[in-house]
Amino acid sequence: MKPYLEHIAAPRDASWVLFDRRLKRIPFQWHYNVEYELTLTLNSRGQRFVGDNISAYDHGDLVLIGPKIPHTWCSTEAVKEDQMHQAIVLWFTESFVRGMIDPHIELHPIRRLLQHSGRAISFSEPTRARAQRAICEMLVQTPGKRIIALLDLLLLLAGDQHTSCLTSANQIADLPAATEERIGRVIAYLHAHYRERIAISRLVRVGAISRSSLHRLFKLHARMTINDYVVQLRIGNACALLMNSQKPISVVADEVGYNNLANFNRQFKALKKMRPREFRAAYSTPLET
Repeated sequence: MKPYLEHIAAPRDASWVLFDRRLKRIPFQWHYNVEYELTLTLNSRGQRFVGDNISAYDHGDLVLIGPKIPHTWCSTEAVKEDQMHQAIVLWFTESFVRGMIDPHIELHPIRRLLQHSGRAISFSEPTRARAQRAICEMLVQTPGKRIIALLDLLLLLAGDQHTSCLTSANQIADLPAATEERIGRVIAYLHAHYRERIAISRLVRVGAISRSSLHRLFKLHARMTINDYVVQLRIGNACALLMNSQKPISVVADEVGYNNLANFNRQFKALKKMRPREFRAAYSTPLET
C-alpha cells in the first residue's frame, strides 16, 4: 500500500508527543511521519518493516526513525498472551530540535544521532534496557520533568557505541502521487500473497502499470527488486517462526512459500549469514516450564 502520512498533534501542555498504545495486535499499517520517531515495543513479537529493511522484533525493541521514512510493525504474537501489545512512541519535530538542542553545545551529540536517523537506528541491548526504564517512567511524569527526561534519554542513545543502521540508504523516493499509489498497490499485494508463486503479469494488472515501468519504479521506491523484496518477506517471516515456535524447519519453509528445502536454506543463509538451524539456536525463545 502507499505509505500514508500520519498526522501527530502535540498536546497543549507540551512541545513534543509521548503516546502509549495498547493493542490486541499490531497491524501492518505502512506509514511515515514528518517528525522524528522513537518507538519502544513491549510484550510483542513479529516483523518490523522500516524502509527497505525487514527484521524480526521482540519484547524491548527500540528504534529511532528519521522523518519521512516509511515504516510499520506487524505482530505475530504477544509475549504474555493475557496482556496487550504495547508501543510507546515519542515524536518530536525538526523545529523542536533547532530550538531546544541546536543552541546548546552540550546537546550536540543528540544532533549527530539524529543525522544518522535518516537510515533508522537500532540500539544495543544494554542501552535498550536503560532506555526502556526511562521511557516507562515518563508515562507518569509531569510535562516539565518529562522534557528533561527526554533530553537525558536522547543523550543516552547518542552515547551508544554499538548502534546499527537498519536501511541501506535514504528511503524517500520523490515519486508522483499517482505512481506511488500504483506501486503501493503492488506492495500490498506482495504482503498478502508472498507465500504464493507471483506472476509479474499479475502485478502489472494490480498496479495498472507496464512491465518495464513496474520493475523500474518498484526498485526506485523499495530500493530492491521485486524478487528480493519477496525473499525478504519470506525469510523475515521464517525468522519469526523459527524464534517463536518449535515447528520443523521443513514446515517453516513450506509455510513461508518454499516447496524446496534446499532453496530455502540457500536463500536464508544468503540473507542471514547463517543456516536456519543455527539461527534458531541463537535466537529462539526458551520454552516456559
